[in-house]
Amino acid sequence: MTRWGPYASAVARWERVTRPAPDPVDGNGRLAPEFVEWIMGLDSGHVTGVPGLSRSAQLTALGNGVVRQQAAAAMQLLDAPGLLAAACCGGRR
Repeated sequence: MTRWGPYASAVARWERVTRPAPDPVDGNGRLAPEFVEWIMGLDSGHVTGVPGLSRSAQLTALGNGVVRQQAAAAMQLLDAPGLLAAACCGGRR
């Protein structure tokens, strides 16, 4: 756990929810797409297992992606009674 410094407890919690954390960097010290995939809560290989995608393309796809847990929370908030009507129609239905 010391490898993650001040983030060790957060990494440990996320590992319990998902799977063991992959290395955050590759052999050249660059951000590893597998780590980004893990942090986003995606299944291993969801992006990194797509044949023919370069590291750069993988990071672009991940960077343009949506974290499912955040999207679900947003949809629940938007589905709150009356919230959509208030936001789009000035409170009128």
